[in-house]
Amino acid sequence: MSNPAATSPRRKAANRERLANARPSSRSSGSVTLSDVAQLAGVSPITVSRVLNRPELVLPETIQIVREAIARTGYVPNMLAGGLASKRSRLVAAIFPTIANSMFAETMEALTDRLGEAGYQVLLGLAGYPATREDDLLEAILSRRPDGILLTGIIHSPATRQKLLAAKIPVVEIWDYTPTPIDMLVGFSHEKVGEAVANYLVGKGYRRITLIGADDNRAAQRQKGFLSALTRHGIGDVQTIKVPAPGSLQTGREGIARLLDDSYRPDAIFCSSDALAQGVLAEVQSRGMSIPEDVAVMGFGDLSFAAYTFPALTTVRIDRRAIGRIAADAMLASMDGRSDVEKVVDIGFEVIERAST
Repeated sequence: MSNPAATSPRRKAANRERLANARPSSRSSGSVTLSDVAQLAGVSPITVSRVLNRPELVLPETIQIVREAIARTGYVPNMLAGGLASKRSRLVAAIFPTIANSMFAETMEALTDRLGEAGYQVLLGLAGYPATREDDLLEAILSRRPDGILLTGIIHSPATRQKLLAAKIPVVEIWDYTPTPIDMLVGFSHEKVGEAVANYLVGKGYRRITLIGADDNRAAQRQKGFLSALTRHGIGDVQTIKVPAPGSLQTGREGIARLLDDSYRPDAIFCSSDALAQGVLAEVQSRGMSIPEDVAVMGFGDLSFAAYTFPALTTVRIDRRAIGRIAADAMLASMDGRSDVEKVVDIGFEVIERAST
């Protein structure tokens, strides 16, 4: 625990008077140091260090005084120096495909919030579709000695897998499923999602079904499960339309337009994302067709707008925040050396029925 004298009424009053009268630092030679902060706050340098790195060990009153001193001085912690001393960088790297749509936003927020509570910062990298930049990103990230790495998906190059294994730091793969991850995994089976969607649409009586899917690995897994389930129901020769990932309202609208221009009339359309489905809804209705009377439309993701389209969109809900939160907890437990870390967590999914089907 920090120096109790720092929080005695007399000492606290003196510290506050010192802080109130202090001016922001204008040192002409060298940057503000941790010792400068400690002197202004009236505490020891180790107490300042604990506030920055292990705040759970410090009294709330002391934390407030130290943070006020940091704000006054403009002090910026040297996380690299601290990391060298403690063998921790307090940095976690997270690689996502894109931030162009909101599919991954809630996962990123939950991950960042949970790790931030534990004193870690998140370095975000974007690998793209396909993940052509993942190898280069990983090399740059590992040079900064992160304490953990989060990857989207389970498809990685042999070089990436070798580097991750050699790094000997916690690795969490998300948004996919395998019983044999590199280290830990928090996700769900996209193939089972496809099967569930096919079973749902067939159960509703639809038989002339079309798939509009993005050309990324996870969408391909959903397509595989979808087509396999339809085959088991005796439905073959399914029209499929591929669009560039990530899917958007524009590519959804253009994709279904090509099919309708060829005079093909499906009675149900499954889209690999809600964004694609939104485009399909717009294009179909612009042609005077009714939903779901003329054609049913179903998406994936249950994004924030899905319940408010017209008609409201049937989709597959994924608990995106849970993925980020559970992944962060697994990483923190592993970094603390706990032996009770669950290596594979399947968060599942839920079909959400709305007016579009």
